[in-house]
Amino acid sequence: MAEAMAGPPLTTARRERAVARLAELGLVRETDDGLVFADTLLRGILTDSPVVKATGPARFLDGAGRIDRFPVHDSDRRELLAWVVAQAFEPGEVLSEKQTNERLVRFTDDVAVLRRYLVDVELLERTRSGSEYALVGSEA
Repeated sequence: MAEAMAGPPLTTARRERAVARLAELGLVRETDDGLVFADTLLRGILTDSPVVKATGPARFLDGAGRIDRFPVHDSDRRELLAWVVAQAFEPGEVLSEKQTNERLVRFTDDVAVLRRYLVDVELLERTRSGSEYALVGSEA
């Protein structure tokens, strides 16, 4: 435990809090012989499947599937934006700016930046009137 580390000894109150926290985490348990390291949790961690590193657009999403950062590299940014477009829009749709924002808010709170990126990489275009948006190549 902490007392085995090279450091000053723990006060009784601090030791009790530390032991209680370790027990709460499932790392130690009290037995008739005293405290015992509870290896069940550690064994479970070691035998679980390794964590799979995210690839593609998922690298730039948080746990809720929202964009947590925009990629620095153009190719990565375009891949992320193409994924957003595939998730949020259908070919042939012509949406008002409000409707477009409603589609994009599930990906980020800053829909203006996302919308601008989509237009800049020519995945989304403003219609001739300037008040509506459509996928590039859709009849608008």
